[in-house]
Amino acid sequence: MPATTPSGSTDRFADPTIARWDRSFFGHPRGLSTLFFTEMWERFSFYGMRALLILFMTATVQHGGLGFPTSKAGSIYGLYTALVYLATLPGGWVADRVLGPRKAVLSGGIFIALGEFCLAFPSTQTFYLGLFLIVIGTGLLKPNVSTMVGALYTIEDVRRDSAFSIFYMGINIGALTSPLVCGYLGENIDWHYGFLAAGVGMVFGLIQYVLGGKYLGVVGKTHTGTTEDSRLFRNVVIASVVVVAAVAALTASGTLSVSAETISDGFGVALGVVVVGFFGWLLTDKSYTPMERRRLWAVLVLFTAAVLFWSAFEQAGSTLNLFAERNTSLHTWDFKLWWPFTAAGYIEVLFKASYYQSFNSLFMVFGMAPFFAWLWVKLGKNEPSSTTKFTVGLVFVALGFAVLIPIAGSTNVSPWWLTLTYLLHTIGELCLSPVGLSAMTKLAPARGVGMIMGVWFLATSVGNFIGGRIASVYEKYPLPELFGLVVGFCMLIAVVLLFLIKPMKRLSEGVN
Repeated sequence: MPATTPSGSTDRFADPTIARWDRSFFGHPRGLSTLFFTEMWERFSFYGMRALLILFMTATVQHGGLGFPTSKAGSIYGLYTALVYLATLPGGWVADRVLGPRKAVLSGGIFIALGEFCLAFPSTQTFYLGLFLIVIGTGLLKPNVSTMVGALYTIEDVRRDSAFSIFYMGINIGALTSPLVCGYLGENIDWHYGFLAAGVGMVFGLIQYVLGGKYLGVVGKTHTGTTEDSRLFRNVVIASVVVVAAVAALTASGTLSVSAETISDGFGVALGVVVVGFFGWLLTDKSYTPMERRRLWAVLVLFTAAVLFWSAFEQAGSTLNLFAERNTSLHTWDFKLWWPFTAAGYIEVLFKASYYQSFNSLFMVFGMAPFFAWLWVKLGKNEPSSTTKFTVGLVFVALGFAVLIPIAGSTNVSPWWLTLTYLLHTIGELCLSPVGLSAMTKLAPARGVGMIMGVWFLATSVGNFIGGRIASVYEKYPLPELFGLVVGFCMLIAVVLLFLIKPMKRLSEGVN
């Protein structure tokens, strides 16, 4: 006989208080496994595609690529990655007001899969369409799958932090494996097979999400919107489709001349206006108390530091990916794998540039993340402030580029140099990224937590855009000079933050 829930239901996954008693997934609700694998496959899709993106754009047509110059490829890369993170803001609103998180995640996964399959076709038109669909899909899926993880637990449930740690491992497993799988197919066989594998991965995630939906109970099924919200959403979608279709038609007919660089430039200006306008409004809003306004100034300082950090760190998929392909002796790490089904008895595995995209997650999973989790607890009352950690994060991301400067002008450099860069960047990320998320929630006014969390995504978006634009001048400036500029700006902001540690404590009023 089926066991009954506390509410008397015979369906043990239909009770809204599921989190209080369900411990079937390593002591956590079974629904956590559904969301764990959904996010794992989504990140597999995202990072697998990202590992190939700029390499595919800059590869010659004879080698199956698009043959774009780095100026164009970098602009497209920066625009795409910036939009991916920026889309999470409207994606969260759509889930809250129109679809509900459950449908938003499903819709987002479908858009992502369709986008990856578009990239699998050898056409410039389907390439741009694919990027557009992935942006929409990621905006719908990324913020809302995390929301549902939290919704599995009651506020007082002590398992909540542990659940997000498990969930974060899913992210890193996807990011660790996908560049190896998609990179192998894309660089060894055909670029489009790599993108196809990313799409298939997202389909796997969707299948298990639908089949495992019963374990989520009622989590994510409701939204708080009104009829007016639904009407607004419908009108915006219709207007957007009309505008995109009109621009595409005018461009195809030759009436309108629009280049990727022009669109990227325009987006950059718009992004700058949004940032200035948003903080101008936020800091002059008289409805905030003096204490809240001081904390908002602290948010602005951390936002600026985060933008510089992400502009350097997120060059992993652009500038550093090009450096791996063009300047690193990849064959140093080629190896032979025993395989009795061949005449030679082995197959030769060639190390590819895209494989480096796994290194951050490799360092994260095997040592760095557990070490830092232990370190902060071990320090106890002596744990550094958020501003101090941001300073350290910027120093390490700068050091990651600094170690490359002496050998940046050479070719066939040892792969250990780039490995050291990724290790230093991972340390920097662990000092800044989780700390930034926590600081934003602490500094945010009680009635504006969601909005301030959006600031964090905005910082990531701006940083990605800048990182892509740096990649666009990869061939224009000597690499030692280019890397030196990155180091210089990051160290400059780190020094500024160092002098702001005490003032930031006063602005934060007790927030560490």
